[in-house]
Amino acid sequence: MENRYVKADLLIIGGGSAGCLAANRALELQPDLKVVIFEKGDIKYSGSIARGMDALNIVAIPDFTTPELYVESITLSCSGIVDAPASYEMARRSFPLLKKLESWGVYFPQDEKGSYRTLQYHPKGEFLTAMEEPNLKVIISRKALEKGALAVNRVMGLNLLLDGGRVAGAIGVHVRTGELVICQAKAVILAAGGTARFSLPNSGYLYGTFDYPGNTGDGYVMAYKAGAGLTGMEYARRAMLIKDANMPLLAITLTRGGRLLDIFDHIIMEGQCHDLTSMEQAFSEGRGPLRIRLSHLQPEVIEEIEHILFTTERPVQERFFRGRGVDFRIRDIELWPTECQLCGGHGMAGIVVNEKAETGVPGLYAAGDVACVPKQHLTGAFVFGEVAAEQAVKFISDHPPGRLDQEQVKVVEDRRCRLLSTTGRDIHVRELEDKVRRLIGDYVISPKNEYKLLRWAEWAERFKGEMEDQVMVRNGHELSKLYEVEHIIQCATLSARASLERKESRWGGAHRRTDYPEMDDQNWLCHVVLRQGEHPDDIRVSTKPLISMGGKGAGP
Repeated sequence: MENRYVKADLLIIGGGSAGCLAANRALELQPDLKVVIFEKGDIKYSGSIARGMDALNIVAIPDFTTPELYVESITLSCSGIVDAPASYEMARRSFPLLKKLESWGVYFPQDEKGSYRTLQYHPKGEFLTAMEEPNLKVIISRKALEKGALAVNRVMGLNLLLDGGRVAGAIGVHVRTGELVICQAKAVILAAGGTARFSLPNSGYLYGTFDYPGNTGDGYVMAYKAGAGLTGMEYARRAMLIKDANMPLLAITLTRGGRLLDIFDHIIMEGQCHDLTSMEQAFSEGRGPLRIRLSHLQPEVIEEIEHILFTTERPVQERFFRGRGVDFRIRDIELWPTECQLCGGHGMAGIVVNEKAETGVPGLYAAGDVACVPKQHLTGAFVFGEVAAEQAVKFISDHPPGRLDQEQVKVVEDRRCRLLSTTGRDIHVRELEDKVRRLIGDYVISPKNEYKLLRWAEWAERFKGEMEDQVMVRNGHELSKLYEVEHIIQCATLSARASLERKESRWGGAHRRTDYPEMDDQNWLCHVVLRQGEHPDDIRVSTKPLISMGGKGAGP
């Protein structure tokens, strides 16, 4: 296999929401910049939104809500584990972002008075702003490409290239051919998403995940190996969503008057979905399956919900419900827990960044689900995609380019050749992934305890040995899958190590330790940060104090 070499001023790894906005903003600021995007899928329909979206979850509309109120609200939602400056910056820039999207043709419905439609999604303030745009991903990817960004599709990020501690580019692998793509760049933005494929989904289908199934923690692992810190990795989140389909609907149905019921028809939630504790408790007590009931709503409200679900938010739902014989006017929607995931969008796991999207590694920035701006959702991906681009353009103008070290390329190349050997190997990569994800569910996710977390460490060592010597790789596609499984294992090990360190229970089912069942603000109202030591298995753990608004400007 030959290697492909590409040169760029700015390399963006991940062409989803954050990546597209980053490319667009960088080229707005400097149109002659050479921007390259490594995209694991096809940039037109890739990333967590894939096609359309029904809302921006966080918009601080002037004279209606404020960034300060948002910081107060997200602090409650995250049980206090929030750095205020980054969340404040996101909220501060959220309304200008909405107006920018609107100028691109994205539709935000308004009432007869010209006010945007808002819904209660957070503990305080109506920040969720309705959107009806079935072609959102097409719009933002087209904007980036029209400005001159080069999308290198089907390329998965593997390793960051370093030059004396600063970033000098990255190495990717083509997911179909196994070809290495080496990009020398003056700055890099990681926007590769979280870890959607963590534990197994309830359907048993390996890739039937709530989030984009291409998200296997590639960005986490690349940043970690380059020297950046990770935090919130103990926050392994799962949601209660449509059984077997693992598709979102809580914010669409409950905020419009839908009711969440247990098997006794007791109403657990109605009109809001910011506190899922009662839902988790009901399910754990055996009062499930839980159900969403819409039959009591006015026909026009049910039609509005159907319109959103069937045209904007994953249109395949219409066929799914028809096949199950579910009419919202008559039957309830059955819910079930999804697989767990690590994510800085719906959750709190990711690369340590500040309000400038800086990672602490010179020239390296992170945005979207791969970065830890707790529960930032789509707004955070868009805003910090732009923030990262602004900082990267400044870095490029202020610093000379880094040097390409061929020895770093050779290390990746030699290992690829070893993994492609089939001699004496008899384990299929899909069989390995199934077992890895099943045991993550057994040992890493809640309910957690020291015994289980240490048992995962033993299994992780065994899996790594099997990867090197026993897994059969016959083509480039299977090679990329093996790299994905390696990243899943690494992320699980990081999650287990962070979970061992945080000796308390916090965030409901996202981090519940049976050997430390109480929340302990006195000792654990802080970040748990992981960094690589001498080698990837040498995980250095520390704690980091929370940053209030008075600490604005503090680095990562």
